[in-house]
Amino acid sequence: MTVPVRTPELLGRTVVVIGGSAGIGFETARRARAEGAEVVLVGRDPGRLERAADELGALRTAAFDATVPAALSAFFQDLPDPIDHVMVTAGGPSYGPLLEMSAEEVRDALSDHAVLELEVARHAVGRIRPGGSLVFMGGTGARRVGRGLGVASAATNALPPFTAALALELAPVRVNLIAAGFVDTPLSASLLGDRIEERRAELRATLPIGRVVGPADVAALAVHLMVNSAVTGATFDIDGGQQFVS
Repeated sequence: MTVPVRTPELLGRTVVVIGGSAGIGFETARRARAEGAEVVLVGRDPGRLERAADELGALRTAAFDATVPAALSAFFQDLPDPIDHVMVTAGGPSYGPLLEMSAEEVRDALSDHAVLELEVARHAVGRIRPGGSLVFMGGTGARRVGRGLGVASAATNALPPFTAALALELAPVRVNLIAAGFVDTPLSASLLGDRIEERRAELRATLPIGRVVGPADVAALAVHLMVNSAVTGATFDIDGGQQFVS
């Protein structure tokens, strides 16, 4: 009996990963490469980008701050060929008591993530082939209002309708949002320091899935959203059930 050969799902496609030198972005690039894609990695640290590119066999890299609109515009303008998918892992929520934040800090916290996504969409859309997609990252941890979360809840809850509105405006390019809980990345470990093992143990004991969510889990979902051409304007939670047991 002849076993059919599976065709890689991203064969012949080009995937840009902004924040692609480590963590979720790096794992998404790895998964995309395994599915036959060429990958372009974007990040701030040239050395880390070079190491990631060497490991994955990336098509090219670009080291710049994606929150600077002029740099983002120049990057997309300088791409020599059309692309198919863009994933953005850069950016994140700001926490802290509201009354301790200045008006400018509140404005930045409310808009930073959405503005980054808007600027990526604005500059990428003319370079993406029909059937391509944008995949953005959000979160579930600040979805419910709580003491200490401050403006993060408002910023987090703004992203799903923002994503849906972009999906309508950019059609037929698709736009989707991944909302993650705790993901066991090097960044998480650096932020928690000595508490990282305690946090891992706590999650293993309390999450319905009985384990900690890792970058590869998010990467699998990201690549699925690139491949599944029926999905747009949607938000997908990936937190191991954390929001239901917190």
